Amino acid sequence: MPPIIVARQLGKTYRSGKIETHALRDASFSVDRGEFIAIVGPSGSGKSTLFYLLGGLTRATGGSVTIDGLDFNSLSDAERTRRRGEKIGFVFQRFNLLPTLTARGNIELAHSIASPGKPFDSTLLGKLAELLRIEARLDSRPSELSGGEQQRVAIARALITRPAIILADEPTGNLDTENSDTVLGMLRHASQELGQTVLMITHNPEAAAVADRIVYVRDGRLHDTPPPPRADSKPFLSSLLSD
Repeated sequence: MPPIIVARQLGKTYRSGKIETHALRDASFSVDRGEFIAIVGPSGSGKSTLFYLLGGLTRATGGSVTIDGLDFNSLSDAERTRRRGEKIGFVFQRFNLLPTLTARGNIELAHSIASPGKPFDSTLLGKLAELLRIEARLDSRPSELSGGEQQRVAIARALITRPAIILADEPTGNLDTENSDTVLGMLRHASQELGQTVLMITHNPEAAAVADRIVYVRDGRLHDTPPPPRADSKPFLSSLLSD
């Protein structure tokens, strides 16, 4: 079975006048279906740029990214948006829940946007709510939820459409140990039990250790193993812990 994600010499350059900033350089790698990948790197390394490129949230300035057989960089903005909704579920560090809707409303809205015309699966929501321990909080608004509860609602929102790929950007960054373990356990469950592909951006080595494989990013380049320290910097893993 072919990989679900293939990046070939993927690059992103930002330009401001005559100044160019190379956020990502010649990134080439692939991800198998059902694989759980952690993308690790300090602030400014290029890992967030990689996240946006893999999620079709921005367009590469070089190379290509193929998602489930589709070259996302060649699609129009409208088509990329549609395909992104079909293929990918997003989990963000800041939750991005609509404050005027209940937890249930946020989840239902995500389903209606990603799967217009398809009936909402209340049974799946019940299972997700039970696994994430939010059954009693579905009728609460985000302002009535703790940070951990909001992140668990965001996980349910990402999973309700059964996406082939889950992209999680620092999903445990604002959480305590208990909630972090719940979120990581759910992502692991999505990979192992549901066959979904998970890519998690993190600067936390403990969170990264849950994944099947770790991809390291520094200075816009990908590494299969932690890159050696530069003369002017701390060792790579130390920089993550203090970032």
